[in-house]
Amino acid sequence: MAGWKVGGVTELSEPRFDWAHPVTGKPIPVVVTTLVVVGLLGWRVGLSPVLPAFLYLGVVGVLLTFIDIALKRLPDLLTLPSYGFGMALLALAFDGGRFVHALIGMVALFLLYAVQWLIVPSQLGMGDVKLSGVLGLYLGWLGLSAWMTGVIAGFFLGGLYAITLLVTRRATRKSSIPFGPFMLAGALLGIMLYA
Repeated sequence: MAGWKVGGVTELSEPRFDWAHPVTGKPIPVVVTTLVVVGLLGWRVGLSPVLPAFLYLGVVGVLLTFIDIALKRLPDLLTLPSYGFGMALLALAFDGGRFVHALIGMVALFLLYAVQWLIVPSQLGMGDVKLSGVLGLYLGWLGLSAWMTGVIAGFFLGGLYAITLLVTRRATRKSSIPFGPFMLAGALLGIMLYA
């Protein structure tokens, strides 16, 4: 997606940045979407020790999606603690092999996004980079196929959306789009296919 800027920069110190408004301003769509995502995850993951970890990701993912769509930002207050909560909740599942894969997936996806951000910082937001490690953690837990599916699906969905905007002339190559929702949708697809 050369020429496209995706995502946004997280700046919680900015006085006019009220990240909670997209959530509190539309409570019904947020609640309905959360119930659907949590229901899908509960159905797919099933009653297992790892279920709380994936439900946590589902709830935070919905909040981040609504915020990023409205503000083109992913707040640190939601992304950064998700590393600790995600690792702690996955560790409670007591599966050492999968936990190692989760950590590898986290580092690998974070590095993939960080390198992209370093090469073309105007094309990717730092919030997307911070979110990537969290998604890599969960996808890594499920294995390489889930990780690859989640990553590729996120880029594919984001690219398809960008092309659609260009073709319909609702945006130009210099337009900015929120990329977090596509990253999260790709991760959800990977989870649904491989959990």
